[in-house]
Amino acid sequence: MSPSGITRRTALTATALLLGSAGAQAQQGIEERTLRIGTTVPADHPISLGARKFVEIVAARSGGKLKVKDYPALALGPELQQQSALVGGVQEMFVPSSATLAGAVREFGLLDLPFLVRTPAQADALMDGPFGQALLARLPDKGFIGLAFWENGLRHVTNSRRPVQRLEDLQGLKIRVQQNPVFIDMFKALQANPVPMSFGEVYGALETRALDAQENPLLVARSAKLFEVQKYASTTGHAYGVIVVLVSRKFWDKLSGEERKVLQAAALEARDYQRRISREQSRQAVDDLKAAGMQINEVSAAEQERMRQATQPVTDRVLQTYDPALVKLLRSELERVARIS
Repeated sequence: MSPSGITRRTALTATALLLGSAGAQAQQGIEERTLRIGTTVPADHPISLGARKFVEIVAARSGGKLKVKDYPALALGPELQQQSALVGGVQEMFVPSSATLAGAVREFGLLDLPFLVRTPAQADALMDGPFGQALLARLPDKGFIGLAFWENGLRHVTNSRRPVQRLEDLQGLKIRVQQNPVFIDMFKALQANPVPMSFGEVYGALETRALDAQENPLLVARSAKLFEVQKYASTTGHAYGVIVVLVSRKFWDKLSGEERKVLQAAALEARDYQRRISREQSRQAVDDLKAAGMQINEVSAAEQERMRQATQPVTDRVLQTYDPALVKLLRSELERVARIS
């Protein structure tokens, strides 16, 4: 072998030894631990699929030392129970909706405001930017560490009475909404008749025509088989569902720097996967609902803007009740992301 070849092989060997040494040193800061991560949805939902991807990434990055077990479909208890378990350090991780989290960290209620974003790309820019970081900064004082924002997607209206393509088409519809004052006021402003109700009661109420309508991502309409009791689906896009990856602060405080890096990096990598799967399944859900007999009505950008203007007094009133500095940041960020298609 020529001297240059020997030199090249020696350099490669030295580099490999250095990388191996660095990897070994990193893993020296990782203990054998078992974590539990709970989700609220079935195992085949994009949120639970994101949790499963997180499990795989953590195992790979920690050399198998950090073992995460995922528990879909509220297997670890109702949402509020799991949040309390994180605060107490009894459960390590949970992936709730921002709407539920707002009960513990009030600022997350800003994400319930109507028509904040028009597209998933705008939502990504909002949540991954300064405003999202400002929300995450509010979590530690309440017993949580926030690692990433995942998605539940844009929410749309389904109903059994008529196509909804204009603001006026919502008038008088008896619609189930989340038990959330902002959603109640939103649909009152849209001239509908909102009825707060737990989701477990919705199918029966729609089937008996005690309710005309409900609002959710279309993935939910498909998984809950609402096409059996609803004829029309309309792309109102009136709100965007945000999911937050949480760690118990009490648990986080026990971790080494290397262990924290593994969990943080895995949550962000799984975020990109989860969002992609969510959007793919949402597009598929449209085709599946059509095949099941639902009529999909596209709501134009102009009509969505009319709906947004109708709900603007609700937004203005709610914003007055929050920290002015955070509201100012939200307004500036919304102006920025509005330019994203």
